[in-house]
Amino acid sequence: MHNKHVWTERTGEGEKREVRAIKFGGHWRIQSKLASAGDWTYHDPALMDDLIDLRDLLFRKYQRRRAAYEDVVLIEKMITARGGDWKKSEGEDSAEQE
Repeated sequence: MHNKHVWTERTGEGEKREVRAIKFGGHWRIQSKLASAGDWTYHDPALMDDLIDLRDLLFRKYQRRRAAYEDVVLIEKMITARGGDWKKSEGEDSAEQE
């Protein structure tokens, strides 16, 4: 069984970009497509920004019991293994609330 998560965002130029993350067999596959493009682009390895966005999406879904905590942990490990920091965005949010 696969796990599929989809989100949209705007590029720096204002163009709409759709991103899909599919987990099958314990492996995440991330693809994206610009609104003006016809074909999907597969990212291997995945872009760091997409991994961080996926981690945030999964964490929000986990809080609503729509995603497994193991998926959140797996993405966090993938981010830190590649030298990224997913905690940065959370720290900025908590600092703004003080």
